[in-house]
Amino acid sequence: MPDPTLTSPAVPLVGGLRFAEAPRWHAGRLWFSDIFGHRVLRVDEAGNLETVHEFADGEHPCGLGFLPDGRLLVANMARPQILRLDAPGEVAVHADLAELAVGGLNDMVVDAQGRAYVGSMGTHDPAAPRPVAADGRVILVEPDGSARVVATEVDDPNGPVLLPDGTYVVASFPSARLIGFDREPDGRLTNRRVWADLAPGSADGIAADREGAIWTASPLQGVLRRIVEGGTVTDVVPISDDITAKMPLACALGGHDGRTLFVLCLLGGVEAIAAGTTESVVETVRVAVPAS
Repeated sequence: MPDPTLTSPAVPLVGGLRFAEAPRWHAGRLWFSDIFGHRVLRVDEAGNLETVHEFADGEHPCGLGFLPDGRLLVANMARPQILRLDAPGEVAVHADLAELAVGGLNDMVVDAQGRAYVGSMGTHDPAAPRPVAADGRVILVEPDGSARVVATEVDDPNGPVLLPDGTYVVASFPSARLIGFDREPDGRLTNRRVWADLAPGSADGIAADREGAIWTASPLQGVLRRIVEGGTVTDVVPISDDITAKMPLACALGGHDGRTLFVLCLLGGVEAIAAGTTESVVETVRVAVPAS
């Protein structure tokens, strides 16, 4: 196979963030959570930033998605709930997942019917020798708020996407794999498989393009990689040679033509996460294949 194409480095779009995560392109803006800032934000292609909603200090918004009528869903890492923004300043509990979740909630993707697939991270010890038994889950929340578990034994599910053919893919950070599932008409996940083995790389947030390839934020390597099913890397975007200074955590495709790759980066390294002293930036890079 030919060597991957080295794409131009990303350029800054907006800074001054605490812990930017879970990006989604919607209605001409990039929407994302600032977890330690307790808020959901959105930014346009020119870098104009605005606050969508600010939560109480004890809440930690993460995964985002949108119902068919445009209302925003937010996964709350502080408690196993999916919240719903019904109007500016009006937040309701869309689904209480206390009886289904194992560990905190994380990333989420919502399909065109308003069904939300949210990851429950599990209780594994990241410092434990590998392999360990994974007890993370994927929970399906219907538009009416009813919920059920659709996948188990998923190790720290991150950054889910829906491919153009309907395939659901989620990143498992500890195992450095992308896990794929078929989706049944009722939303169930079936035919579990390793979509791509990224070892010795890493996988955090991901984004799908029109050709069914996946851009993967690889924080431990300081790059983004475009990967096709089976694991072949076609393109690489360099982010940082020093991951203690800047790590790419998540990405999303969007922009006016779908060809802007938005990259959410953590400043300060993993130690800053534990200390709660992180800073974040959003950067952009132009790519060849648009969003799905």
